[in-house]
Amino acid sequence: MRLLSRAVRAAAGQRDWTRRHFWGWLNAVFNKVDYERIKAVGPDRAAAEWLLRCGAKVRFQGFERWQHDYNALPTGPLGRYKIQAIDATESCIMYRGFDHLDGLKHLEEIKLNKCIYIEDACLERLSSIENLQESLYMMEVVSCGNVTDKGIIALHKLRNLEYLFLCDLPGINDKQKTVERLQTALPRLEIALDLQ
Repeated sequence: MRLLSRAVRAAAGQRDWTRRHFWGWLNAVFNKVDYERIKAVGPDRAAAEWLLRCGAKVRFQGFERWQHDYNALPTGPLGRYKIQAIDATESCIMYRGFDHLDGLKHLEEIKLNKCIYIEDACLERLSSIENLQESLYMMEVVSCGNVTDKGIIALHKLRNLEYLFLCDLPGINDKQKTVERLQTALPRLEIALDLQ
């Protein structure tokens, strides 16, 4: 009987691993960058398609309503719709797809809440994008377990950042030093913390 229960547990564990592996693979596919598509439809449309495919929402400049349905993305002349805000709450965006952000010139707000694939490299990549260094002024990083002090400190390159909300980030080890470094680099930055 004991041997049978061990075999059942092993089979169940294998099934869970296979399921996790499948979803990780699928999420990586959703994050793949198609550079030809970016050229064909423009950076904002291509980025919106990527974000919605991964479960995020976007708000276009001049609109109050958030777009969350991939099939309901507005059509029109190339370049008409510019992404102003991204809400990536519980989405599967990952580093692999961040090249989609390169051409965004009007992005002002980004929320990274409960994003399991967001890590330091993502925040470093985000803050190295020249367009975002100019346009981004509000950001939230909440419950992203793979983010550490290194990733938060990298945000100092976003020179127009005015508001940063940090919450439930267990990877932050030296909260005081991290905040001081950001405040030194960005004196106008208001930082709201809810870190234990």
